[in-house]
Amino acid sequence: MIRSLLFLFLCGVSLHAAAKPNVLLICVDDLKPLLGCYGDTVVKSPNIDRLAARGVVFEKAFCNQAVCAPSRNALLTGLRPQSLGIYELSTNFRKAVPEAVTLPQHFKANGYRAEGLGKIFHVGHGNVNDEASWSVPHFTPKTISYALKENNPPESTREQALFENKTEAWKLPRGAATESADVPDDRYGDGIIAEEAIKRIAAAKQKPEEPFFLAVGFLKPHLPFVAPKKYWDLYDPATFKLPELQAAPAGAPEFAPTTWGELRQYRDMPETGPITKEEAIHLIHGYHAATSYMDAQVGKVLDALDASGLAENTIIVFWGDHGWHLGDHGMWCKHTNYEQAARIPVIVTGPGIAPARTQALIESCDIYPTLVELTQLPAPPQGDGRSFAEVLQKPEASVRDHVIHVYPRGQGLIGRAIRTQRHRLVEWKKPGAAPETAVLELYDYEKDPAETKNLAVEQTAIVTVLRQFLAKHPEARPQISSKPEAAPKKPVQDRGKMFDARDTNKDGQLTKEEFLLNQPDPEEAPKRFPKFDTDGDGKLSREEFIKGGKK
Repeated sequence: MIRSLLFLFLCGVSLHAAAKPNVLLICVDDLKPLLGCYGDTVVKSPNIDRLAARGVVFEKAFCNQAVCAPSRNALLTGLRPQSLGIYELSTNFRKAVPEAVTLPQHFKANGYRAEGLGKIFHVGHGNVNDEASWSVPHFTPKTISYALKENNPPESTREQALFENKTEAWKLPRGAATESADVPDDRYGDGIIAEEAIKRIAAAKQKPEEPFFLAVGFLKPHLPFVAPKKYWDLYDPATFKLPELQAAPAGAPEFAPTTWGELRQYRDMPETGPITKEEAIHLIHGYHAATSYMDAQVGKVLDALDASGLAENTIIVFWGDHGWHLGDHGMWCKHTNYEQAARIPVIVTGPGIAPARTQALIESCDIYPTLVELTQLPAPPQGDGRSFAEVLQKPEASVRDHVIHVYPRGQGLIGRAIRTQRHRLVEWKKPGAAPETAVLELYDYEKDPAETKNLAVEQTAIVTVLRQFLAKHPEARPQISSKPEAAPKKPVQDRGKMFDARDTNKDGQLTKEEFLLNQPDPEEAPKRFPKFDTDGDGKLSREEFIKGGKK
């Protein structure tokens, strides 16, 4: 009996050791590294901070482009925007790579139950979710942005209907940029997403033989900055200050900064020109409140995972899709190649991963191959990323000497940026254009962390070195068309030549027999003859044939 029990115990240990680890991927919209675990002393982010305390915090993680859809494409396909040729919101990634296998799709194909909640792929502006990526239909909360009637845009009842019918709500007028309402967490989308994630974790506990890949996408702190009042009350507005630098870097090209058009779409924001100091402070307050609200929802999900007993065999990746200009350089929103827009928070925890901080450079596209290596799945079928699994065991290690990210501007310009531990070089030019046509930016983050001055003209030796890094990368692919291909036009018929070919005796007229010669539709063609024969003489003149019965 003792030997039997020992055998069963050893089998249990072996089976547990061989169990595939689960994956919890937490994606957050518009979250810069403004968190306590990244050194900020004002923001209240206790739940993300406690996640960081048990995992590896990446101090130098960067998005591949500072806007939602391309950034998420990089995470979920492993392909950079310049490889896909997609730099905007409306073009679905499968337009560029129809056969791509996404991160969740790869896990689904290898025995995982892949589920997506909230914002994972960018949906909207003409773009759609990717059904092939999920084992079950993707979950999207049915809610509108505002709890207070006065903050809703005009025709808000139509907005509700649009959400319920899964139509493009972004086409409607925007409401207020912020809201503080005394409502429960589940009045807004992130509270609903957290509740659903808790249900999915409970369901997963009942199926221990089936590993899960659960992607939970929180919506805040994306605009509008809406959050229950209790999260606004965490902060005293008097503690917030505007960034000292309120101008673009000296010597930067005029097209490099953002004009923050996204914020200007809200009805209480000016369509042109600066905002007041009071408005700026209120927006900063709103960003913090929305961050704390989101943090509380992350805490609920982590608590549920811990309570389920699944945490010890679950890899957790916490990822922000890009940064955000919160008044620095006089700018708001993302949409640039500057540090505040490009730098992102990334935290990774899981079995065998000890708490640490690392300066290793990573990109969003690196997360796909890293998760694949950690779970010992087959290599991804496509991608530009490199696994940083080694860094999770050796935080002092490095897998890249630089990262690359991009941002487009008008007239086909694309700014490709090389970021090393110390510098960032941005090369602005059209894809395929000669290198000497480029406009350059260079910033030194050791001597000038606030990016006050473009040093490209002064420090040509460093520019030369960084352009050598850039030369190792393929040229950026131009933006592909998001419009469906037009059906081929029917060739224009030359009815004069058709008449001459049928007029076998060359008398300038067609008998019925000549008219029917080689017709493609011999059953229908006889019906057309009397219609064409407008004078009823039993023959068709050249004019009658060409006009085809039309006046």
